[in-house]
Amino acid sequence: MTTAPQSPVTVVPPLPNRRNAELLLLCFAAAITTVALLLVEVNQEQGVSLDLLAFTGGFLVLFGVAHLAIRRFAPYADPLLLPVVALLNGLGLVMIHRLDLVQVGVDDSTPSAHQQLLWTLVGVIGFVLVMVLLKDHRQLARYGYVLGLVALVLLAIPAVLPAKYSEEYGAKIWIRFEGFSIQPAEFSKILLLIFFASVLVSKRNLFTSAGKHVLGMDLPRPRDLAPMLVVWVVSVGVMVFEKDLGTSLLLYASFLAMVYVATERFSWVAIGLALFAAGSVAAYFLFGHVQVRVKNWLDPFADPDGAGHQTVQALFSFATGGVFGTGLGNGQPGTVPAASTDFIIAAVGEELGLVGLAGVLMLYTIVIIRGLRTAIAVRDSFGKLLAAGLAATLGIQLFIVVGGVTNLIPLTGLTTPWMSYGGSSLVANYVLLAILIRISHGARRPIVTAPLPATQPPIAAASTEVIEKV
Repeated sequence: MTTAPQSPVTVVPPLPNRRNAELLLLCFAAAITTVALLLVEVNQEQGVSLDLLAFTGGFLVLFGVAHLAIRRFAPYADPLLLPVVALLNGLGLVMIHRLDLVQVGVDDSTPSAHQQLLWTLVGVIGFVLVMVLLKDHRQLARYGYVLGLVALVLLAIPAVLPAKYSEEYGAKIWIRFEGFSIQPAEFSKILLLIFFASVLVSKRNLFTSAGKHVLGMDLPRPRDLAPMLVVWVVSVGVMVFEKDLGTSLLLYASFLAMVYVATERFSWVAIGLALFAAGSVAAYFLFGHVQVRVKNWLDPFADPDGAGHQTVQALFSFATGGVFGTGLGNGQPGTVPAASTDFIIAAVGEELGLVGLAGVLMLYTIVIIRGLRTAIAVRDSFGKLLAAGLAATLGIQLFIVVGGVTNLIPLTGLTTPWMSYGGSSLVANYVLLAILIRISHGARRPIVTAPLPATQPPIAAASTEVIEKV
C-alpha cells in the first residue's frame, strides 16, 4: 500500500519582540534621571527632599504604563524609541527642577518641574489612547483631507483672536483662557503631516510628471505646482500674521522633505526653497518683526541688554560650560531668559558642556534614525511617507532650535521636543511618538500567511485550465 506524499512541515520559532530589552532600557533611563536629580539637589545644598521620590516614582509609573501599552497593543514595535524619549523627558525634568531651585523665593510664577510632570502624565495618557484607538496606521489615510482642514483651522485661530488671548513675546501662537492655554500649531504639524502623506500617496503621478528638462533637472509642469503653492501660502501666512518664524519654517521644510521622499526629484526641493526664499525676503522688507529677528541674528551684541539679550546670555552659557560643563547644579543657567522653554539647550550646554550636549543630540539622532529605518521597513506607501515625515520633522525642529540658540540661524522660538517646559509641545510630541511606534509595529511584525487547504493539490499536480478571452 502506498501513501500519498506529504509536504514537509517546518516549525518556525516565534520572532522576539524585544519588549524585555525595552523594559531594561527604561530602567536604565530611570536610573540616570534619578542620579541626575540627586546631583542637582546635593550641589544646590538642598539635601535629599521628597521631590526626588516624587519625580522618580512618577517617572517609573508613567513610563511603566506606556511600556505596558506597547507590550499589549504594539508588541513588535521598535524597542529603542520609548526608552530614548523617556531619557530625554527625564533630563528635561532635571533641568527644569534645577531652574526651579534657582528661583525659590525670587519668582513664584516660574514653571515648576511638578507642572512638567503633570503634563507628562497628560502626554502619556494621549500616547496610550493613540495606541489603543489606532489599530492600524493606514486608517489615518482615510481622513487625510479632514485632518488637513482641521489643522488649517487650528493654525488660523490665534491669528484672528485679539492679542490678549493669543500673543506672547510678539508671536500670536496661543489660545488663552482663564487658567488654561494651548499652542495649536504643535498639533497642527502632526495633522498636516498626515494630510501631506495621504495627498502625496494619492497624487503621486501628479508630483512625478515631468515638464521641461532644464539644467539637468526635470521641472514640473506649472499646473502641477498648485499643492506646493498652497503650502507656501499657508507657511508665509503663518510667518506674517502670527509672527511665528519657527512654525512657518518647520511646516514648509517638512513638506519639502516628504515631497523629496515621494518623488526623489531635487527639482521640487529647488523650486520650494526658491519660493520660500522669495517669501522670506519679501517679509523682511514688509514687516518689522522679521527685520528685528534678522538683525539680532547678524549682531546680537549690538543690543545686549535689549533685543539681543537672550542670544547673548545663551552664548555666554555655552562659553562657561566649555567641554565638560560646570556640573549639574553648579552653573548659572537662570541668567538666560526662558531657560526652561526656548533655551533649555543653553542650560544643558552650560552644566553638561559640549560632551553632555553632544550626548543629548545623539539621543535625538537615535530617534530620528530609528524613525527613518521604520519608514524603510514598513510595507505600505502611506506608512513610509508618514514615518519619514515624522522623523524628518523631529530632525528639522531640532536643527531650528539648536541653530537659533547657538545663533547659527535667526532665533525662532520653537521648543526642544520632550525636554522643554510646556504642555502643548509635550503632549503633541507624545502623540507623534505613538504614531511612529504604531508604524514601527506594522513594519516589524511577522507576515502571517494562511496555510493551504488540505484538499488542494500541489501546484505540480494541478490541472491546467483554459480561459477564453471575451
